[in-house]
Amino acid sequence: MKVKRSERLIDMTHYLMEHPHTLIPLTVFAERYESAKSSISEDLTIVKNTFAKRGLGFLETLPGAAGGVKYIPKMRAEDVDQFISDLCEELNHSKRLLPGGYVYLSDMLGDPKWLRRIGRAIASKYMDKEVDSVMTVATKGVPIAQSVAFYLNVPFVIVRRDSKVTEGSTVSINYVSGSASDRVEKMELSRRSLDMGSKVLIVDDFLKGGGTVNGMISLIEEFNSEVVGSTVIAENLFNGERSVKDYTSLVKIDKVDAQERTIEVSPGNFSVETSEKEETQQLNAD
Repeated sequence: MKVKRSERLIDMTHYLMEHPHTLIPLTVFAERYESAKSSISEDLTIVKNTFAKRGLGFLETLPGAAGGVKYIPKMRAEDVDQFISDLCEELNHSKRLLPGGYVYLSDMLGDPKWLRRIGRAIASKYMDKEVDSVMTVATKGVPIAQSVAFYLNVPFVIVRRDSKVTEGSTVSINYVSGSASDRVEKMELSRRSLDMGSKVLIVDDFLKGGGTVNGMISLIEEFNSEVVGSTVIAENLFNGERSVKDYTSLVKIDKVDAQERTIEVSPGNFSVETSEKEETQQLNAD
């Protein structure tokens, strides 16, 4: 059944946004709307320019018989900066201050509005890199990993501190917590969760001493896999040398005054680069 162009554009946009990083042949849309490929190409040009102009990402077109179109939901650098500014403003409140200098994040990690922005921002940093899986540790990191994995269109895996019978055989490692007590703890991952030789992105909510992230790095090495990057939402105050060096944070806790119940949060070292291709598409859209 043929549909009007306006309906086609709405449905096409929704389809693309629900299938990020997926190569979709033009024949899929042509058959879906009973339209000529030339009409579909014109529609995709409209969608492509609108995405670029509104900062919704960009469409990558691959020519040839095996080609098609792929939606890349990457945020613009200026939009990421604005998001991090909004995040700092939200966290700069004494009501979020917890004992030990931690910041209360649980409500935001349960709010789809914030999770979508967090996931898309982190995923945007790694759009141009090959990522096979997103890894986090139970439990606070799970919603973050799920959101990032959606925008990268890859699976996410959950590291646990205690094995479950439903996990089957597992690989376990001991790691130093990285806190002031330097406790030796254990983490495990199901052998079926991660393929050997995978490229893995690590995400988590907090980084303090770096022990948890460092433990996940060691676990990834047990699978003969490679760490593509490590990103946390918040980098906490820590007196001493962190056990992990190569990481990025959306925000960092600069100062905590327990007596005055004040907290100062500023942007971390997170940044997203804009490629020449995106700049060209933005200029064409404008």
